[in-house]
Amino acid sequence: MSQETKITPFLWYNDQLEDALNFYPTVFKNTEIKSINKMDGKVFSATFVIEGQEFMALNGGPHFSFTPAISLFVKCETQEEVDDYWNKLTADGGKESRCGWLEDKYGLSWQIIPNILMELLYDKDTAKANRVMQAMMQMAKIDIAKLKEAAEKQ
Repeated sequence: MSQETKITPFLWYNDQLEDALNFYPTVFKNTEIKSINKMDGKVFSATFVIEGQEFMALNGGPHFSFTPAISLFVKCETQEEVDDYWNKLTADGGKESRCGWLEDKYGLSWQIIPNILMELLYDKDTAKANRVMQAMMQMAKIDIAKLKEAAEKQ
């Protein structure tokens, strides 16, 4: 028996939903399009799953747009994983921001964060955590080697 998610993010696209449904599977290996509803031959709404997280989406027109007030947090194990997501999500009109944040070409905000960043930021050695925070504040894409270097400084 599968457990249904109680809370599902609902994404409002202007008119790029069909493109997004084709794009996200090229970024994330574990993507499934569950349903697509069309109106007048054009994609109107859809349900899809990325890495186990279900989303509902709508081609709702230009009335609303994404803001960085809501972002999708992607946990990464390695620098290669950070680099891969970063490069794919900023391609074709995506925009880099600061501290691991970016916007994809649809304006949806993502945080591409290596797990070690959270470990280092919550280290009980507050001086170490502060050095890591200062290093992170200088980055757009998170660089694991530079985080470790900042953590090890005396």
